[in-house]
Amino acid sequence: MDTSIKDKYDSIIFDLDGTLWDSSANVVIAWQTAKEQVNYIREDFTRPMIHSITGMTYKAIFETLLPYLNEEQREEFKAIAGKYELEILYERGGELYPGLEDMLKQLSAKYKLFIVSNCQSGYIEVFFKISGFEKYFMGHQCYGTKNQPKAENIIDIINDHDLKAPVYIGDTLGDYNAATKAGVPFIFVDYGFGKVDEGPVATASSLTELAEIL
Repeated sequence: MDTSIKDKYDSIIFDLDGTLWDSSANVVIAWQTAKEQVNYIREDFTRPMIHSITGMTYKAIFETLLPYLNEEQREEFKAIAGKYELEILYERGGELYPGLEDMLKQLSAKYKLFIVSNCQSGYIEVFFKISGFEKYFMGHQCYGTKNQPKAENIIDIINDHDLKAPVYIGDTLGDYNAATKAGVPFIFVDYGFGKVDEGPVATASSLTELAEIL
């Protein structure tokens, strides 16, 4: 266990999908429901497909998955998919990773906690509603708020809350790149959807291990 990073930070900024929970099963249901409302989507959505785009901005997700659509179709489907996603997740939620509340309770006693995600507006609020864990966090920011990249949202959180020594925790190379661009150290959780071979200050294979490291 790497103990060299203990007491180095005053705050922790978390990614959401693949880091704190996995909502992909119900996102598939939502996007499949959205597909039935239009006549131009060729493929069915699957969990591996959702995992492959986790961490992208909501705009980039549909550009990547549906490159054959024109801009008008893509924007229409993005709006429909987003609507069903929030509705279905609000009813059914996502899979909270094991040990999540214990980890948040332990770390919130020592650090200021935040979430920065590339999700649509309202998504983090659904996570809070389903989990009941909003009480552990001092703030959050997402792509949908200002349509700006994750690195800029990390910087906004740092500036808005006057953070002196934050660390970002995520599960994808995109998370690492955003943290690096924002000038923030990165901790990789390898149970999520991505792979980061070089650069993290530490790697955790569970939320329990993450709490021990910090």
